[in-house]
Amino acid sequence: MVQHELTGLILAGGQGRRMGGVDKGLVAFHGRPLVAYVGERLAGRVAEVLINANRSQDQYAPLADRVIEDAEGGFQGPLMGIYSGLRAAATPWLVVVPCDTPALPEDLVTRLVAGLGDADIAVACDGERLHPVVALIRTALADDLGAALAGGERKIDRWYTRQNWRRVDFSDCPAAFANLNTDEERQRLEAALCYAPGFMSPDR
Repeated sequence: MVQHELTGLILAGGQGRRMGGVDKGLVAFHGRPLVAYVGERLAGRVAEVLINANRSQDQYAPLADRVIEDAEGGFQGPLMGIYSGLRAAATPWLVVVPCDTPALPEDLVTRLVAGLGDADIAVACDGERLHPVVALIRTALADDLGAALAGGERKIDRWYTRQNWRRVDFSDCPAAFANLNTDEERQRLEAALCYAPGFMSPDR
């Protein structure tokens, strides 16, 4: 699998309820939008970077090749965002990441591809927890997911269990999957990553 077979999708279509309703992907983190850090993990590794956003599209536009809305309105959750990305992608595979995980591994895409084997979905696991919104998914599954959504399914892990999927081991870097749901979590992670090797230098 090579770059032109992959599309990247950043999920930024939620309501940010636990952060007071703000558009989480645009929240400042060390002076840049959260989504910018996630985009750097995809840039140069995929043919196209998509951002799934249901508001602030003009602000997201400079940070991706395309901004796509949910295929159906009503803020129906990340599974709808994934479905929208599967439909929008022009490649056989979709790399899915959330907008609020600024410390994702630099080699995320490479490791997901390497861990896929003969499966249709590869999901990141930190050794203890599965991270269902960090995944590599065959885009041919769009119709199957559409049918599941039409049947009322909204749980990502339940849909995965009906597919040929496998875990990909990231137990060497569990902290890389820290996601930000509150402003307090943002502040703690900002402090933790301030001088972290490979993340940023003090004068960045």
